[in-house]
Amino acid sequence: MSEKQKQFQELVGPSESVRMMDSLKRGATRRDVLAMLTAGGMQATLAGGIASLATTAHAQTPKKGGRIKVASSSSGVNDTLDPARQSSHVDYCRGFMFYNGLTVLDGSLSPQPQLAEEFTTKDAQTWVFKLRKGVTFHNGKPLTPADVVFSMMRHKDPATASRAKVLADQIESVTATGPNEVTFRLTSPNADLPVILGTYHFHIVPEGTTNFAAGIGTGPFKVKEFKPGERSIAVRNDNYWKPNRPYLDEIELVGISDESARVNALLSGQLDLVVAVSPRSINRVLASGTHTIFETKATSYTNLIMRRDSSPGNNPDFVLAMKHLFNREQLLKSIQLGRGVVANDQPIASNNRFFFKGLPQRAYDPEKAKWHLQKANLGSAPIPVVASPAATNSVETALVMQHAAKQIGLNLDVKRMPADGYWSTHWMKHPVGFGNINTRPSADLALTLFFKSDAPWNEAGWKNEKFDQLLVAARGETDQTKRAQMYADMQVMIHQDGGIGIPFFTSSLDGHSKQLKGLSPIPIGGMMGTSFAEHVWLDAAA
Repeated sequence: MSEKQKQFQELVGPSESVRMMDSLKRGATRRDVLAMLTAGGMQATLAGGIASLATTAHAQTPKKGGRIKVASSSSGVNDTLDPARQSSHVDYCRGFMFYNGLTVLDGSLSPQPQLAEEFTTKDAQTWVFKLRKGVTFHNGKPLTPADVVFSMMRHKDPATASRAKVLADQIESVTATGPNEVTFRLTSPNADLPVILGTYHFHIVPEGTTNFAAGIGTGPFKVKEFKPGERSIAVRNDNYWKPNRPYLDEIELVGISDESARVNALLSGQLDLVVAVSPRSINRVLASGTHTIFETKATSYTNLIMRRDSSPGNNPDFVLAMKHLFNREQLLKSIQLGRGVVANDQPIASNNRFFFKGLPQRAYDPEKAKWHLQKANLGSAPIPVVASPAATNSVETALVMQHAAKQIGLNLDVKRMPADGYWSTHWMKHPVGFGNINTRPSADLALTLFFKSDAPWNEAGWKNEKFDQLLVAARGETDQTKRAQMYADMQVMIHQDGGIGIPFFTSSLDGHSKQLKGLSPIPIGGMMGTSFAEHVWLDAAA
C-alpha cells in the first residue's frame, strides 16, 4: 500500500477506503468520490481534499497489452462455460472472463452496478433493474431485457441442473417492464437480491442459448480455445462496454491440483499468477526477488463443531470451556504463519459490511475454561474429537487444543480421519468434530446456510427461535442501520450460545510475477474472488 493510500485509509476508514478505491478501479471519477463523501455528510471543503487524495492514490496508470498464463487449483472433464452449471474455481475464473452479471461485488461484498446501471426497491420484494445501454454480446447482438429474463428463469428449470437453483427458487418472476428494464418479483422480501445476482452463477447469456461451448457473453474477453480438463485461452473483447478495459490481450488458464507444482511453475516463469499458495511456500516465493504474494483476508474458516443436540455439546458449560481453550493468536501464528484474522466464534468477518465491531473478543483463558469444565461435571472419560486434513488446519488445531485441555484436566481424544469421504461420512456426524466453510457473499447466506434451525448444514444442530425470526426480518429490512443492528444481535447469539468455535479466518494467498499489477481483495476467494481478468495488467518495468 502506498503512502497516499495509507493516508486516505486513515482519513475515511478501511471499509470506506475499500469501497471508494474499488469504485475508482471500476471507472468512478473524482466527482463521483466527492459525491459519495458529501452524501455521507462530510463538509464540502474537506470532501474535496479527500477526493483529490483518493484519485492521487489511484493514479498509477495501467498499461495495455501482453499475455499471461494463470493456474487455478483444479481442472477436469466437467469444466463448463455454462454459468448455471459452473462449480469450481477454474470455472468461475472463466465465468468472469466471458460474462457479466447485473451486479458485481466490491471489496466489502457490497453490490455495485454492472449490466444494470441502477437497481431500486421499495419493499425488498419487487426489484427494478435498469439495464445499461449500448452493451453487446460477443456475437454483436445487443443486450435486451429478454436476455436477462432467460438467464434468470433458466435456473428454476430442473432440466438446467443449475448449481444456484436453491437461490433462484425465491424468484417468483422476472419480466421485461420497459425497453431497458426488468422487474424481479420475489416470493418474500430479500434486501440482498443484488448481492446474490453479483455471484458466479447469475451471469447473463443471450436469450435461447443451449450450447455454451462458444462462451458468448458480454464480458471483457472472448473464447479463443476451450478444452475441458486441459486449458482455455481468452482474447480481448475490443467491443467491451467498459472504456479502456480489459488491459491484457490474452489469458491462458490451466488447472494444477498440486500446490508445489503450481509454485514451481510460477518460479520457473511458466506461470504469471497462481492461486492457493501455502503459507509455508511464502518465503520461497518472496526469495525469488521477481515474485510476490497477494493476500485476501478472511476467505474461509475452519470451525470446531460441538453438537448442541448430543452430549457433551448439549452442556453449555462444556461448549464455553472449549471456546476459552482457543489461543487464537498462537493458532493463527503457528498454523497459518499469521496469514489470517483472529475470529470470535461467529462467522461474519471484519471485512464484511455487517461485521459487529462491538462484540468483545473472547480471550484464551484456561482458568475460565477450567471453571466451566468443573461446572459441566462431565466426569473423566476421554472426549473424542474428529479431525481430518479435509477440514483445513483442523488436525493441527485439534492437537494444540488437546495439549491445552490436558492442563485443565480435560482429556480430548483426537481422531484423525482420512480426507477421502470425510464430508459425506464424518462432517456433522460426531458430537465433536471440525468443518471448513468458505466465506459466503452475504451475511444472510452465511447465517441461513449454517445457523438457521432448519438449515440442512446446521453443523451444530443449534436451534434458536429468536435467531430464526431475526434472520428472516433482517433479510427483508431495507433500512441499513436497522439491518446492521439485527445482524449484530445474531452475531452475539452465535458467539454466546452457538455450538461453533471459530479461532481464526484464513487468508487466500495468490502468488504472482511482480510485473502483474491490479489485484485487489474481494473476500470470497483468491484472484479477486475469481474476477481478476479485467483488472490485471503487466508492467514491464517492474
